Amino acid sequence: MPEGDTVHRQCRVLHEALAGAVLTVADLRVPGAATANLVGWSVSEVVPRGKHLLIRLLPPEGSIGDPARPPLTLHNHLMMDGIWHVDGRALRSGDTSAGPRPAHTLRIRLTARHGDGRTVVARGYDVKQVRLVRTADEHELVGHLGPDLLDPRWGDPHRERAVANLIAQEDRELGLALLDQRVMAGLGNIYRSELCFLQRVHPTVPVSSWLAAGGEAGALVDLARRLLVVNKDRTVRVTTGGMMGRDGDLWVYGRAGKPCRRCGTRIRRGEMADPSIEGSTARVIHTCPRCQGEPPDGR
Repeated sequence: MPEGDTVHRQCRVLHEALAGAVLTVADLRVPGAATANLVGWSVSEVVPRGKHLLIRLLPPEGSIGDPARPPLTLHNHLMMDGIWHVDGRALRSGDTSAGPRPAHTLRIRLTARHGDGRTVVARGYDVKQVRLVRTADEHELVGHLGPDLLDPRWGDPHRERAVANLIAQEDRELGLALLDQRVMAGLGNIYRSELCFLQRVHPTVPVSSWLAAGGEAGALVDLARRLLVVNKDRTVRVTTGGMMGRDGDLWVYGRAGKPCRRCGTRIRRGEMADPSIEGSTARVIHTCPRCQGEPPDGR
């Protein structure tokens, strides 16, 4: 699943391509929004919120200020396989295949004309949760999220809230808490494995046990934000500092059976499912049994 840095990068490229342009085509291929007529509306900005993409729209000139035509937000989520293409070029990332996508996976097609006559075409393939809402009602879609680790306004209040949210998950396994977007928004499966390795803790250790053993929630939040910030403009994610040569981008994720970059022990592949979510699919984890210890339940 694309993580917060990938979403941030795709939003930046979409913003650069669409902001200030007027829509001449807006084809929303989802039942809840298929009949919406957005021709003539302009794109004010494209912004991320955690792993959510928000395309904010203003009504046609002459309608601005009309309470019957308030500003709208076109919401979408990349989920596991979503990706945007701009003028036929995929917004590349290490999370998602940038190869050609079948036509039937197209969910959003936007054509926009800038004031200088330049035309841009943006296509969203396999994007999910496509919804069109009043911008004033965005909170109904993303208000449940914890502090966004890539929020440009990030400061002490955001950090304190993320730390408090994490500590409040004391009865949950740390690996599950890290993926909970209500704790802090932007982390995905890759960062979960990498953060737990860097903290020398197994993802299945309960938050309370990790804290009791000397784990510092503030340090973990700071590290999570730092990793996303340094990777937000990269197409190849790096958590090792980039000093380990070829194929040295990550510490453990995707390296099952390979030697740990620290101690040489073979990296293990495991799975974690969230029992609090009915029908949730187990997600892969990668760990070093020497650096991070064995799982407390023997898994």
